[in-house]
Amino acid sequence: MSIWQKMESMDRRWIYLMVAITVIIPFLFPMSLPISISPHAQAVYDTIDELPDGSTVMLVFDYYPSTIAECEPMAIAALHQFFSKDIKVVTLSNIPLGGPSMAETITRMMAEKYNKVYGVDYVNLGYKANYVAVMSGMGQAISDIFPTDNSGTLLSELPLMQQTPNYDSISFLFEVADNATADYWVSIVNAQFGVPMVCGTTAVGAPKYYAFVASGQFKGLLGGMKGAAEYEILVGHKDAAVKGMSAQSLVHLLIIFLVLLGNLSFFIGRRKSKGVA
Repeated sequence: MSIWQKMESMDRRWIYLMVAITVIIPFLFPMSLPISISPHAQAVYDTIDELPDGSTVMLVFDYYPSTIAECEPMAIAALHQFFSKDIKVVTLSNIPLGGPSMAETITRMMAEKYNKVYGVDYVNLGYKANYVAVMSGMGQAISDIFPTDNSGTLLSELPLMQQTPNYDSISFLFEVADNATADYWVSIVNAQFGVPMVCGTTAVGAPKYYAFVASGQFKGLLGGMKGAAEYEILVGHKDAAVKGMSAQSLVHLLIIFLVLLGNLSFFIGRRKSKGVA
């Protein structure tokens, strides 16, 4: 049996193994594959960079655990940029399944890196049902919707929330979402209360929101893992998204190579079977 015939009859498990090895390599041996920065990701970074130090922003964790690979790096990179500029951060979630706990875990982890104090530099409001009413109600008084934070502490006891009664004290909104809640943040908080915002979303959800960027309702947009990787590069903290993009790029190259090799073996085997060569 020739090598080309062996290629055609290769056990698919060898292909699975090659893909697995290709995915693992960038995480064991970090590499720096080129990643171009899109104008939309640059706009996200620039918009935040222009915020005055000491501003208060709202970071919304509206994604499910199933999309952590794409969305969590965006939230982490955003906290890097916020905390490095001494910006105060208020977090919340419209997702009951994991949203508040992910916000709690990530903000506390990042706060420790930057020596930030809970209640003074950041607060996690947690989750409340009926997000339309929640978004609208916070425009009047945040404490009417969230009397306590995610841990049950009264907002009146938290210095940051004493200075942040409603959206008038919020300079900027960063929505990280894998669902349609971003539409409501635009139509309610941005359109009605005038809070400027950007959005980070999954690759499959991003095409819908380019129209929001074009209309000026989103100041910028991060789409999928590539958008997260671009943002990590911009904030100067290459992490999971950059590694993920390296793995993804290598797998794409492997698939292209295997497709070309498979077609080559097919045509060579066909020529030999006809006695041409």
